[in-house]
Formats: sequence, structure tokens, C-alpha cells
Amino acid sequence: QVQLVESGGGLVQPGGSLRLSCKASENIFNFNTMGWYRQAPGKERELVATINVGGKIQYSDDVKGRFIISRHNVVNTVYLQMSSLKPEDTAVYYCGANILSRYYWGQGTQVTVSS
Repeated sequence: QVQLVESGGGLVQPGGSLRLSCKASENIFNFNTMGWYRQAPGKERELVATINVGGKIQYSDDVKGRFIISRHNVVNTVYLQMSSLKPEDTAVYYCGANILSRYYWGQGTQVTVSS
């Protein structure tokens, strides 16, 4: 059974940085795409950044230039380096991955940006 485990969330001041990690229970190249999504209170889950098996990366306009997605296949982990954080980045961040039409989700990690 595929498992995705996120870590690295927390409370940070505006302008600060955090790095999220998503460790998969299997080789990350088994997935067509892996990525990060977020859901703020009262809002729908939205894409933040994804990376596909070929290395193509996509960012939402809201985070472009501030967040960087990367992966380390030896440890089956995808990262999200977040910089210049804003209060509007506050959300639960989820790691997601798909194998064809089957999607898998982690349990989520809370990121709170506040002074």
C-alpha cells in the first residue's frame, strides 16, 4: 500500500522559510507525478507545485519565484522549499502522487505564517 508521509510544517513569521518533506513508501519514479497541494480554511485544495517522472516542474502563480520543489530518489523523498512566506500561505499542505488515474495523499502538515 502506498504511503506518503509529510513533515516540516510549523509556525513561521512573514518573510521566513520552511522546508517540507514528503517521504514515499516506494520508489518515487513509480509515480507519474508527485507534488504539493494546500488547503486553507474555507477554501478548496489547490495545486502548489508538482514534478513529473521526467523532471518537468509546475508551480502555481502564487508561489512562483518563492517556492522550490525538488526530489531525492535515493531516499524516496520530495521536498518543498518555501521562502518569503506570507500570511496567505497559511494552510494545510498535502503531498500528493499519482500512478495513472490512481491518486494518493499524505495526512497533511500545517503551515502557519504569522507574526
